[in-house]
Amino acid sequence: MTVPILQINEAAKFKGCTLTYGHFNSVHPGHIRYLRHASAQGNKLVVAVLPDTSCGRSRNYQFEQNERAEGLAALNFIDGIILLDDEKYALIKVIKFLNPILLVLGKEFEKTTNPEILKAIECMDQLGKATQFHAGEIQYATTKLLDNTRNFLLQKNKNEFRAACLRQNLNLKKMLNYIDSWNKTNLLVIGDTILDQYAGCEAIGMSAEAPVLVVKELQRKNFLGGASIVASHIAALGAKSHFISAVGKDNNAEIIEDKLIKQNIKYDLIKDPSRPTTFKKRYIVENQKIFRVSRLNDHLLDKEIEKKILQKIKDKAPFMNGIVISDFVYGLITENLIKEVSVMAKKYNLKIFGDLQCSSQIGSITKFNNFSLLCPNEKEARIALQDKDSGLETLSNRLMERTKSEKLIMKLGSEGFIAYDKEAGDYTKSQSFPSLSVNPVDVSGAGDSLLAVMSTGISTTDNFMSAAAIACCMSAIAVENMGNLPISSNSLKDFLVNIFE
Repeated sequence: MTVPILQINEAAKFKGCTLTYGHFNSVHPGHIRYLRHASAQGNKLVVAVLPDTSCGRSRNYQFEQNERAEGLAALNFIDGIILLDDEKYALIKVIKFLNPILLVLGKEFEKTTNPEILKAIECMDQLGKATQFHAGEIQYATTKLLDNTRNFLLQKNKNEFRAACLRQNLNLKKMLNYIDSWNKTNLLVIGDTILDQYAGCEAIGMSAEAPVLVVKELQRKNFLGGASIVASHIAALGAKSHFISAVGKDNNAEIIEDKLIKQNIKYDLIKDPSRPTTFKKRYIVENQKIFRVSRLNDHLLDKEIEKKILQKIKDKAPFMNGIVISDFVYGLITENLIKEVSVMAKKYNLKIFGDLQCSSQIGSITKFNNFSLLCPNEKEARIALQDKDSGLETLSNRLMERTKSEKLIMKLGSEGFIAYDKEAGDYTKSQSFPSLSVNPVDVSGAGDSLLAVMSTGISTTDNFMSAAAIACCMSAIAVENMGNLPISSNSLKDFLVNIFE
């Protein structure tokens, strides 16, 4: 069924509806959560879309009102869309005409001083009707495969990806040429070194002594992990990377060095006898992880070790195009290190790219300030800002404002991610990209691969949306492998060609 896009006087059949309101500049998962919640209230759902101008003055929207309305019309749980006119208090005109049972506004409007919204709420009160503030239900996992086949979801997401590229004026040729240009780039990667080991097992059964699963180990395989796989991805993509980190005086450090040498990655690994090389072992049966064991020491760097690392960074920084910080919160990325890196970046006009992963550690992405790009996931952002209620748009903009980040990738797991780019003035351009893998084998390396592409792409030519589209593909390839494997530029190009066929 086609969702009608109407002027106010054409919408009489929607009287007594649930009414929502917004600009919907680029429809993303946050909008969908909000609108699904409104739809679930039991009435026909009507969406009022803001005009391109405000009393004759142009608004900073990427797309015109009709284009934004057409994006919403693709959502099958919306019953009607109304195009607001340029008059002052246009929303009140809609309320008086439709007499909605309920007005649902985003959580960000709960404490608004916007006179348009305040008058609308007052009007609903006068009509004896309710106003609700809600951002939609926050979920960090998906149940889509219960209702749809894998092939259906994959094709749907491919279509959404191509539509996102079209909105950003991206085509296959542009993106392939963009990847080919990356061989000019040289990046410094700083962060925690992790050796990931996967143990393939056979499930034997339950122990007779206790309710414990018994497995027989069949094979082990080691992978670069943490910041070292970011450096590995960058090199495999055709750029140059130099990796700086601290490791222990142990056999695992030697395994890491051997892998870096084989992949032609330049490195400086400072030996720290006070901490073992971080080691994570995952036990798997077929492609199912059973559990993980981590061996690590996460105290802050000793001052002497920190001084050695900083000296290595100072030696290499003048020859780089950018600096990547991949922080797993194991003590290597100290406050002083961040401060010194920022000074060097400013001195040599380098971009800084940051990612902080705290799934099982305590950390906050807000310790990275004035970076060119940050790549948190939604849960990390909410924890950092102590904000469990706001919509994604508000959350992302608050984080960019708090950290003074130029660009942001808000990772949403199975829902893909949203790319935000702060342009001149206060305007932030955004675009949602879907996940191109709907039933992943191993999600542990998705963020590392995304960071590698974004830092390489932006450092080469500051084409943010091209880098984001390619990073969407890179992440999809990464999660189809068990364990972190470096992804080559040729594999990435083949994937892109397949998407656009």
